[in-house]
Amino acid sequence: MDFVSGLRCRECGRAYPAEALHVCDFCFGPLEVTYDYERIAATVTRERVEAGPRTIWRYADLLPVSDPSPVDLGAGFTPLVRADRLAAELGLGELWIKDDTANPTGSFKDRVVSVALTKARQLGFKVAACASTGNLANSVAAHAARAGMESVVLIPADLERAKVTMTTVYGGRVVAVQGTYDDVNRLCAELTSERPSWAFVNVNVRTYYAEGSKTLAFEVAEQLGWQAPDHVVVPIGSGSQLTKVAKGFEELGRVGLLDEVPTVRISGAQADGCSPVATAFAEGTDAIRPVKPSTIAKSLAIGNPADGWYALDVIRRTGGACASVTDEEILDGIRLLARTEGIFAETAGGVTIATLAKLAASGAVRPDERVVALVTGHGLKTVEALAATEGPTATIAPTLEAFDEAFETFESPAGGTDPSDPAGVPDGTPGTDPSTRSVR
Repeated sequence: MDFVSGLRCRECGRAYPAEALHVCDFCFGPLEVTYDYERIAATVTRERVEAGPRTIWRYADLLPVSDPSPVDLGAGFTPLVRADRLAAELGLGELWIKDDTANPTGSFKDRVVSVALTKARQLGFKVAACASTGNLANSVAAHAARAGMESVVLIPADLERAKVTMTTVYGGRVVAVQGTYDDVNRLCAELTSERPSWAFVNVNVRTYYAEGSKTLAFEVAEQLGWQAPDHVVVPIGSGSQLTKVAKGFEELGRVGLLDEVPTVRISGAQADGCSPVATAFAEGTDAIRPVKPSTIAKSLAIGNPADGWYALDVIRRTGGACASVTDEEILDGIRLLARTEGIFAETAGGVTIATLAKLAASGAVRPDERVVALVTGHGLKTVEALAATEGPTATIAPTLEAFDEAFETFESPAGGTDPSDPAGVPDGTPGTDPSTRSVR
């Protein structure tokens, strides 16, 4: 069933029909999907959700398109991993990692693209297009191939090689632009008016595309036994994901899937080399000043974030915080997550974990909170960032003597943690039973 009421301007509140619109023609504010929550509440139940597919489409009643055969590669219902080792290192209590590296193309973008292309196909578009820092390009190309649509993606020319290769293998057209993501995005905005038959997922169908991020909140709550966490840490590129995660928790309460509308603190994470939202938060201003990105976290390198002000508003309104971290701290965050929890994150995930560490150290994230950190992309996409520092522990001749000599020099990478302790955490710490450490 389709419970969409229409579109609404986020600035002036003007209403629009649920068409291929993304900007208010009165005040030029961005548009947002609105729903008939009373009808949803009368229809949706936890049992109805749990009987659905193990993908984002189990939440179809809360998504902006109704289609019995959506463009679906199996995105969503990724693991929620109890991270006790990491929590112990950071001085936190109950910490969970939402591991979106397990999505079909290795990032959370599969959620938003599945929704966007399902709606684009319904609206009659034949070509899927986007501006991308890499993960979105991968996902658009893959989903377009699945749907039998053409794809055209535009990327910055200095993008990580793995992301370029992964995009081209799906057979679409890939155009590298000499400039930053913001340059690429401006070009796509111009192309939208020149190519009206193309669905630019993050431009003319962005209104629908963004709604896919809500499924992160839906899944986290369901995986926690239909309970909301106290605090969620979200990486910020455009800022859209953060705002929609907040919207998702609110919607669960409004339609009765949670016992009440929850109070969830939302915090943001950025890289020092591209931190317009974190800077505004630190300075106590509402002004999001565009910057020229310079960071290894290229998937977050959006110097003029479209939803920056809205993300800042959510952070402040929910009592969250926002901070940025250096490139070296990003790499340390990647290593820390991999070493403690066996999850290999891309540089954006390093931003999340390093920022979580900083916020925990400052007390902005508290030990008495149930905390969820979003890890949104797989580390195999950004191996260049670690190539200069990661390699074999030793290189030896093929003899026992050479191995024994090398082994004597090895140091414990876990800093002396007892290898007989499978959880690597003190006795009595909740969640040490391996059967409780991951929820799908």
